[in-house]
Amino acid sequence: MSGKYDLIIVGGGISGASLLYTTAKFTDIDSIALIEKEPEIAAINTHRTNNSQTLHFGDIETNYTLEKAEEVKEGAELLAGYLEHYDGNREMHAKRSKMVLGVGDEEVEKLERRYDDEGFGDLFPKLRAIGREEIAELEPKVVKDRDPGKEMLALQTPDGYVVDYGAVTESLVERAEDEDGVDVYTGTEMTDITPTLDGYTLETDAGRFDCDVATVAAGSHSLQIAKELGYGEDKVLLPVAGSFFLADDLLNGKVYTLQMKKLPFAAVHGDADVHDPSITRFGPTAKLVPTLERGRISTVSDFFDVFGLNAAAFLSYANILSDRILLPYVLKNLLYDLPKVGPKAFLPHVQKVVPSVELDDIERAKGYGGVRPQIVDTNNKSLDMGEAKIVGEDIIFNITPSPGASTCLKNAMKDTQTLMDFFDGEYEFDESVFRADTIDNFPRADGSPDFDGSNAANGARSSDTLEDVPASDD
Repeated sequence: MSGKYDLIIVGGGISGASLLYTTAKFTDIDSIALIEKEPEIAAINTHRTNNSQTLHFGDIETNYTLEKAEEVKEGAELLAGYLEHYDGNREMHAKRSKMVLGVGDEEVEKLERRYDDEGFGDLFPKLRAIGREEIAELEPKVVKDRDPGKEMLALQTPDGYVVDYGAVTESLVERAEDEDGVDVYTGTEMTDITPTLDGYTLETDAGRFDCDVATVAAGSHSLQIAKELGYGEDKVLLPVAGSFFLADDLLNGKVYTLQMKKLPFAAVHGDADVHDPSITRFGPTAKLVPTLERGRISTVSDFFDVFGLNAAAFLSYANILSDRILLPYVLKNLLYDLPKVGPKAFLPHVQKVVPSVELDDIERAKGYGGVRPQIVDTNNKSLDMGEAKIVGEDIIFNITPSPGASTCLKNAMKDTQTLMDFFDGEYEFDESVFRADTIDNFPRADGSPDFDGSNAANGARSSDTLEDVPASDD
């Protein structure tokens, strides 16, 4: 097996699939290939059991600043628009209520300030501040058996998209494969990548591939590959494995708790499963692991490749983990995977959402959870939260911890714009039609999609009609 392509994308998760879809459908690039090492796409972190199935808008994520929420909001609306457009039968997602819950005077004041003073109520028109009675109507078990003297407030929205990101990935790839010049290779592991005079040569266990431009969207492995080419020397990874606990039908939608100060990881929340609302998940936990993939000992050596075993990396880890709040949190999270001890230690987090839950009501979700690569900046010896992108010479490396899945199409849009620069104007990206296919279908606060009704916006467009639509200047 071998081939020569204009663009090769390494990685068949939600990020790689989003870029494949965007470049195949909305540019006139002649030939594109996606290479995935697993036998199936979406087999690792994108698989529905390995993430919290949440589409993050920034509305109830209390660790987001307003600026961060504005950035994430557009990305989430792009993907939500895609789901509204192509998943009318709700095979890939479900819509449910979503809220962040504040209990007690301090937490209620924080939510009130966030909603009224910090601008989140204005940024998210569908977001409402609701009290105990309305919370009980939406989520009866959140209020049941809770101290009636405790003040309660929730910021609630109907935009609780519960997403099977694996199914979305399959959908994106299938639509991309409808286009001429698009090939997808699964079960094909890249073993080496080498710069050439006119692009890159990729050696795989199935043969050699050549391309003019490359993009690596391989999760934690992206930084490993970048370092092999001399990029990202000022970065290492702090791999965090998330686990979940399961219970029977306790919640109708999503219920988040407030983020603890100085903790970079997601606050514990409860979620009804996307395909089986009778199952409620609680999590994620956040356990540090020396691997790039959950449960794969073979990726320990990959972690040390990324870590580098140098003084800057050790000093950065020491600086981060010496924090008096973060260190106890990390140590406590090590307990949650232990038999018997783990559920007992995690129970108070569940009871913060559903007070009536008892120990026998929860069990560890075996086989659930993935690894999120938190970026460490070795220059500043600090965590660099959010998606990391390294742009090299005719190559892009994407390292996408949460909310990378939520912003996958926005990330793909940005990368496509960069790719057009790499190709020096040889190809064009029609961003206006891309937006019509995605974000214009997202229902706004008035109940209507931001949609102009034109036929051009109603569905995917084959590449042979691309030249008939003027390129966007946006």
